[in-house]
Amino acid sequence: MRSSFTFEYFVYPALCSLFNLYYPEKSNKVVKLTYYFIHTSIISFFEIIAVKYTNLIKYNNWTWYWSFITIWLTYYVSRIYHRWFYKSRSINNRIF
Repeated sequence: MRSSFTFEYFVYPALCSLFNLYYPEKSNKVVKLTYYFIHTSIISFFEIIAVKYTNLIKYNNWTWYWSFITIWLTYYVSRIYHRWFYKSRSINNRIF
């Protein structure tokens, strides 16, 4: 299995960090869904461009919408982890 080391281990984790850092926590659900959609769409858009105009990415039994879905899910999982991590940290700060 060949994948882009730079994207998988540096760029995407940095984008997930930015996603969580600027997440609109106190907004309504429509704004939150739009936030997910925009972040996921930007990555998917650049992937579609890379597939179409370069030889950097070659799909084998994969399409752009699978990338969109998996990116959305990983953003969601990173958001759950972020909330869990900082929730337990704030509880520990109150105790100590």
